Amino acid sequence: MVTMSYPLHWGARTYIMGILNITPDSFSGDGLMSHGNQVQVAVEQAQRFVSAGADILDIGGESTRPGAGVVSTGEEMDRILPVIEALIKLELGVFLSVDTYKAIVAEAALHAGAHWINDIWGMRADPLLAGVVAKYQTPVVLMHNRLQPASVELQERLGGRILGTHYDDLMGEVKAELLESVSRAHLAGICDEQIILDPGIGFGKTVEQNLELLRRVDEIHDLGYPVLLGPSRKSFIGYTLNLPPDQRLEGTAAAVAIGISRKVDIIRVHDVEFMVRVIRMTDAIIRKQSSNSQV
Repeated sequence: MVTMSYPLHWGARTYIMGILNITPDSFSGDGLMSHGNQVQVAVEQAQRFVSAGADILDIGGESTRPGAGVVSTGEEMDRILPVIEALIKLELGVFLSVDTYKAIVAEAALHAGAHWINDIWGMRADPLLAGVVAKYQTPVVLMHNRLQPASVELQERLGGRILGTHYDDLMGEVKAELLESVSRAHLAGICDEQIILDPGIGFGKTVEQNLELLRRVDEIHDLGYPVLLGPSRKSFIGYTLNLPPDQRLEGTAAAVAIGISRKVDIIRVHDVEFMVRVIRMTDAIIRKQSSNSQV
């Protein structure tokens, strides 16, 4: 059994999670399976991310883009386990997070040496996942998600966006549903110190709802848990600026800076090298952290 200490100091600075998509069909076009030897390419990208300042690497083997198909547990493990094993051997000194909602995949990944689980369904997709997290005493990201395939509109240039998702009280309902996920975690024996919340920007929310969520994300922080925000290249940026995924760098930077000003603790991004600079500069302003300080 692999256990992991939890040395991050919440509030001291913003932590950076770099995205490693071991898929052929990422919405942002960065799926590493389309670039030759996926393990070698993933390792090279991971090394670049760590050199640039990433604290966490988030490894995913199933695309979460609107309209993406479900990947079997066997195929998902075939994609991510060799990458995890290769990164463990390198001893990069960062956390390895696994983006999965499947208990079987999570257990195999943690047994291979991964440190975190990032569950986009907040313990609601697989009832066995909470038990795996409790067994390994690992940190877990619980994300809010109301994604329904029927509510997705796809455009060739801008990608998918959510239409018609109804909330009577956006923030009230997001908070209540996140706390339901927390309750599921508690029932399995997961303690508060292991829990990180993600408001699920881009998942089951319209462009306007995503913008409101970003403006008010400090209300998620007020629930008493660290908060992860993943605005990188998302469709709410594309539809706001009328830009495809590969032209959303500045929009992502704006969302990252606003998120930090609203007390977000972890930022999940594709463009690590660029966003590290944005995050460190914003920290210097908001958290009064020196650009060279590391915790």
